[in-house]
Amino acid sequence: MKSFHSFGRVALAAVVLAGAGGLLSSCKDYLEVEPLALNTTEYTFSSVSGATAAVIGAYDPLSGDNGYGTRISMYYPLDSDELIGSAGAADGARRSIARYTALPNNTEINNPWNQLYQGVERSNICIDQIPKMALYTGGSATDMAALKRLHGEALTLRAQYLFELVRNWGNVPVQFTPAVSGQDFNLPNSNSNATLKQLVDDLLVAENLLPWRSQAGAANERITKGAAKALRARIALYRGGYSLQGNQMTRPADYLDYYRIARQECQELMTPTARLEHNLNPSFLEVFKSMNELRNESSNEIMFQVGMGTATGASGSKLGYYNGPRLQNPSSIYGSTQGAVTIAPPYFYAFDSTDTRRDVTITTYGIASTGTFQIGVALNSATDGKWRRDWHIPPVTGSVNYLDYNWPIIRFADVLLMFAEAENELNSAPTQAAQDAFMEVRTRGFGGNRALATSTLAQAGFSLTSKASFFNAIVNERYIEFGGEGIRKYDLLRWNLFETKMAEVKNNIEKMAQGLPPYQNVPLYQYYRTPTGPSLAVQPIQWVRSFYRPSPTPNTAPAGTTRVNWRQAIDASYVANTKPSGTVYTLPGATTSVTSVGSGLAAEYQPGKGKELLPIPQATISADPALKQNFGY
Repeated sequence: MKSFHSFGRVALAAVVLAGAGGLLSSCKDYLEVEPLALNTTEYTFSSVSGATAAVIGAYDPLSGDNGYGTRISMYYPLDSDELIGSAGAADGARRSIARYTALPNNTEINNPWNQLYQGVERSNICIDQIPKMALYTGGSATDMAALKRLHGEALTLRAQYLFELVRNWGNVPVQFTPAVSGQDFNLPNSNSNATLKQLVDDLLVAENLLPWRSQAGAANERITKGAAKALRARIALYRGGYSLQGNQMTRPADYLDYYRIARQECQELMTPTARLEHNLNPSFLEVFKSMNELRNESSNEIMFQVGMGTATGASGSKLGYYNGPRLQNPSSIYGSTQGAVTIAPPYFYAFDSTDTRRDVTITTYGIASTGTFQIGVALNSATDGKWRRDWHIPPVTGSVNYLDYNWPIIRFADVLLMFAEAENELNSAPTQAAQDAFMEVRTRGFGGNRALATSTLAQAGFSLTSKASFFNAIVNERYIEFGGEGIRKYDLLRWNLFETKMAEVKNNIEKMAQGLPPYQNVPLYQYYRTPTGPSLAVQPIQWVRSFYRPSPTPNTAPAGTTRVNWRQAIDASYVANTKPSGTVYTLPGATTSVTSVGSGLAAEYQPGKGKELLPIPQATISADPALKQNFGY
């Protein structure tokens, strides 16, 4: 549960960049600094407790509807080749983001932008003020250690906020010092590579200030050394990857320098001593069950998570409500509410049938709106599954919005796969160390059976000995491992594979609709039964046939089961709506054409249009004459 609480109204980054209707009250001018924080800065930073409260205030913008509680975690990473965000035609809000047709006046863009800059400014104030405190260098050993930790936390928080801004908006305006009252803000776009370089440098400072988790006491949601090192590796890989500059995806000439940084950070986190702090949990299921059951996770695989709480839009979380299994009308599988995130149908079949991660990452059921029994759904209605209302203790029925599940920023599994990727890039062929790190993650997915993990990898066409094939295996493994965690879209962008993979998944949907290889054995229909148990206990669904065998002929439902249109739901209309609105589509072999309304997977995405990035909010563009809008908007 969330252990942090907002600290007053520290001067906000919205002071710099929010615009009308943002985080400042309507009676204030756009460039006017909120005076409260400036008037109380000296008092706030006169004690460790005051500085602690300020840093806790800098954590707060991570949470809530406009943070990782909903929008940044579940709107911005979608659509991708794994998940579809709130299917439906562009609506000027969240569906426009998912369909890649957002406009600069979209409020779902404006408000999170403001909140991220609020986090930047709160962090800037702490970074500026804490080292100036007399206690920072002249206090007791306990006070000095506490303040150095707070300084490291603030540096890491700023890096996370700015990284989120860069990967969603590109060349954003950046200021590394607090706003000053009366300052004339005329901030231009900053070069994203220069910003990321600064964040990598800042995190090196931060990790040397921060304690390890074991030295930090019970602070499961606060940043420690391991988190800073892992985030430094992530941002270094992003700095070493491709980014959209204008309408071109480009990679900096010094990219290998950043792969070296990522490799070193991951290597240091993989030592036996560091693994006492963070390690791979033997159970993939346990990692996510712990968050759903609101308890600590035994191996500390989750290195940094956003604490949620209060069941409010300001600090709560809709994980498990906006995503996860849908509430269903028990008399009709089509009467559902929320569970807005669905899978791209080929994603289900990207998993080997023996991979234990599939049934954690994907749910093939909804939940009765007035009970706890599960109801089977079609393949096009399967949802992501790492956050579920039926994993809550006790299970949550009804339409409760805020389950207040935490959001994981980074896990140790990412450290292992980042190491494998960096090591592979820096060598002419996969080293044994790279293979071992990769296989550690994959083997966990197959219940610890390395032989099975290895054989199924070969069956899927990947090799551990070829540099190119090993890279492709990493691309696929990250696809499987991090489904629903807001990582895939940004991975594809930094690899310059977004256009390729989006075309591939749409092509696979069309193959699936036609029953072509590799989907020729996917059944048209499925059958399930729900056991009868105690009224307050979750009553799990039981599928009676394999997902990997064709439907029998004749197609007769076994006694006591309910039929679901499994692959049958992937029809001409479904395929058509993955194409731009107005496209006329005819499924091969059919006689009826369908006109797309652009309601499906990334329907309006077109390469070369700049839509991989979000538009900078119009309020900010209007208020800052030095700032240029992103290409394509």
